[in-house]
Amino acid sequence: MSLIEEKATGVLAGAAVGDAIGGAVEGWTPEAIRERHGGWVTGIVGPWYDDWRTARPIAPYHKGDGHITDDTLMTHALVEVYDERRTHLDAYAVAESLVPKMLNGTRWVPELEADALLLQRVFLAEKWLVARLHYGHVDPREAGVGNIVNCGAAMYMAPVGIANAGDPEGAYAEALDVAGAHQSSYGREAAGVFAAAVAAAMVPGATAASAVEAAAALAKDGTRRAVEAVAEEAQGITDWEQAIPVLRKAIEPYDTVGPNYRELSMDARRPSRTKAIEELPVALGFVLVSEGDVRRAVLGGTNYGRDADSIASMAGAVTGALQGLDGVPQDWVTEIGTASKTDLVQPGRVMAAVAQDIRAADAERWARRTAVLDVLV
Repeated sequence: MSLIEEKATGVLAGAAVGDAIGGAVEGWTPEAIRERHGGWVTGIVGPWYDDWRTARPIAPYHKGDGHITDDTLMTHALVEVYDERRTHLDAYAVAESLVPKMLNGTRWVPELEADALLLQRVFLAEKWLVARLHYGHVDPREAGVGNIVNCGAAMYMAPVGIANAGDPEGAYAEALDVAGAHQSSYGREAAGVFAAAVAAAMVPGATAASAVEAAAALAKDGTRRAVEAVAEEAQGITDWEQAIPVLRKAIEPYDTVGPNYRELSMDARRPSRTKAIEELPVALGFVLVSEGDVRRAVLGGTNYGRDADSIASMAGAVTGALQGLDGVPQDWVTEIGTASKTDLVQPGRVMAAVAQDIRAADAERWARRTAVLDVLV
């Protein structure tokens, strides 16, 4: 593989393994996770409940056993949009290309163990896309206003970082445009910052610190303060077990969900300039704690609990960009790909090719602008 293929496949394979491993313990506390599994989770584990088909709040999803969740399904759907368009995306691309993919045609949904509409798997915050854009005919650039503010848009923005490899500012701007169809406030902001972190991690020689610093420099309001707070507390810690309570304490002032993840506070997921989603800052914290190592970052995000699949997925994406596909545990890639009946590597190859097409188009556009400026000045 070329270096861009190594890094792009690392991003999306790292995100997918984090999603699948973290998904098995989503919603629980670190203490409950250790009790349920007899210690820390160190790889693929089975469902939380043996009777997962009927047990609430899990039913009807078969989480665990190496099954990817909606995070990866939405990520791969966005890759398909990039593959078809071969250019930078915006909110209109979401309305015209992504939403139809949620509504038309079936795809294998591992947690349902069936071919199903993507719409049938996603959470209400993602169903919002269909309600607002397909049925409501809302301006795509404004459709995210009114949705609950969560990590719904951020969770599938890794492809935007690959499309803008080496250009965190461009990734941030593009992700904000794309996410405007889905989210507002700090949910939309997190999408931009996450894409920027991936783009920065795609730079040859990038480190965990350089990727997080580039993302934090672009972040605004509560998201920036949350990332900075988590990064400061992560300094000097290289043990993800030790980091879990430290990172939770650091993010707590910015988190609206509250201490009990399944019983949201009254201010949960409302727009704010002072708050942040929990998932992205914590994921970046584990990127730092792991020193860019995919396995450690994913295990930290998984055992943190709460929205563990999204945290581990984002951490896996950034560290996957830093380490490339060879840095993603190959046993995880193989077992999760097999269990999910999904190729975890091919989407990265697609995005590497798309990024090169975008680079060529950007170069042509810049050449035209330079020619005009040469005359003007």
